[in-house]
Amino acid sequence: MFIKRKRGWEIPESEATPEAVFHDRRKLVQAMGLGVIAASATPGFIAAAGAATSAPDPTADLYPAKRNETFTLDRPLTAEKDATTYNNFYEFGTDKDIYQEAQALPIRPWQVKFDGMVEKEMTVDIDDLIRKMPLEERLYRHRCVEAWSMAVPWTGFPMKALVEFAKPKASAKYVRMETFSDAKFAPGFKQFWYPWPYVEGLTMAEATNDLAFIGTGIYGHPMPRQNGAPLRLVTPWKYGFKSIKSIVKITFTDQRPVSYWEKLQAKEYGFWANVNPEVPHPRWSQASERVLGTGERKPTLIWNGYGDFVAGLYDGLKSERLFV
Repeated sequence: MFIKRKRGWEIPESEATPEAVFHDRRKLVQAMGLGVIAASATPGFIAAAGAATSAPDPTADLYPAKRNETFTLDRPLTAEKDATTYNNFYEFGTDKDIYQEAQALPIRPWQVKFDGMVEKEMTVDIDDLIRKMPLEERLYRHRCVEAWSMAVPWTGFPMKALVEFAKPKASAKYVRMETFSDAKFAPGFKQFWYPWPYVEGLTMAEATNDLAFIGTGIYGHPMPRQNGAPLRLVTPWKYGFKSIKSIVKITFTDQRPVSYWEKLQAKEYGFWANVNPEVPHPRWSQASERVLGTGERKPTLIWNGYGDFVAGLYDGLKSERLFV
């Protein structure tokens, strides 16, 4: 007899308060079908200044995706308005209402380059990439290092599928991710004291863990610019700054990447960044979190409550600063 073991953080789906699901969406423009482009092509967006438009997303017909019921929540979903208007996106500035400025980012055409320790380097059109992936919806909590949190219905695909698509060599130990870099659209790049471009990294074990996710949408539709369109990382057991937005380059390497915030202030932001209520940030406590939209304070859970999935990844790493 097969007996499903309920994970410690799970509750019945009926106890969650889901955001209204987007039904009967019209079929919109199909994928551009540009496919794999020569490896010498420049990744990122290919657009002139002012090219950001409200044109329909070419992959909009893929949403809403079927929900993966393995991933449930211990709290109601955050209202979509709150989750999409309270954001960190330092490329556009340091205010939380950066969503308006972020609309200047052109997200089509967009390419993602795969390089480093792979069988063959390639640059891929984003719409072709998304259509090759097994899209699904997952309900995840998101915990910011600043001690606020939200619960979001992400759409995307397992990062493991992206790794398999890239065909890394067996000698690769890490995945290094890089965001776009263009001051024409994002004034934050003019702030030279930041170590641009934004870089983040995971071990191969983390990247292929069942919980690691690549986000392409939220709330049943394509990802808004301020939330990391068109492609972002979602790692709910880590503080939010690890979940890099607007990815243009994915590199497989045997050298541990030095991430953006680690390079800026290593004493406060480390490579691992796993959530732990007992390890405070040097300037504030991490024991509790403020729930976005309600202001409610909730106790922070170690691994953000996802220890059943990820705790085993860190066996034998007690000498590392896992929770900073």
